Amino acid sequence: MSDDPDLKKRSRHLQMVEPSAWFARHQRIIAKGGSVLDIAAGGGRHARFFAEQGHHVVAVDRNIDPLISLKESHSCEVIEADLEDGSPWPLSGRTFDAVIVSNYLYRPLFDQLIGSLAPNGVFLYETFALGNEVYNRPRNPDHLLKSGELLQHVAGKLQVIGYQHGILQGDECPGVKQMICAVHNLDISDREDGEPAPYDL
Repeated sequence: MSDDPDLKKRSRHLQMVEPSAWFARHQRIIAKGGSVLDIAAGGGRHARFFAEQGHHVVAVDRNIDPLISLKESHSCEVIEADLEDGSPWPLSGRTFDAVIVSNYLYRPLFDQLIGSLAPNGVFLYETFALGNEVYNRPRNPDHLLKSGELLQHVAGKLQVIGYQHGILQGDECPGVKQMICAVHNLDISDREDGEPAPYDL
């Protein structure tokens, strides 16, 4: 096998099969049968999981070879796209009941990701944070979230349902992780004070 550390990291991610516990925990608040956009879908573990929960999944990655079988087995829509090369956003005009991102960080995408949420759409994001360099790759700070960064990206745009930051053990890809669950419902309220409805935790 190649000694290229980036190749080894990508191979490790492609071999992961279990869904993120964070995603599995919050899947139930996504609209039943709703659409899910899986960004940087990798080996397809989350596309497969959400499809098996009855969601229509659109999986996007620059390497779609590991995802092709999901088109037939799970009725997933698979889109080949490099999201970092300056090409137009491949999902212009489309919105989703959930946008999910796991173990991937490209900061210029945040506005597009949040803008792709339908009303009451759920934003699920989990990736590595500063401090992870002690444990494993990635070690480049460009690929590591700063403390509270996900909260900053959704501030004033989404209602935060859950947030965690710390050392995650016992995962297929352990390390220092930051994760958020937030909902696009700040403008949807039947309360006199205009606050969005709380969710059952």
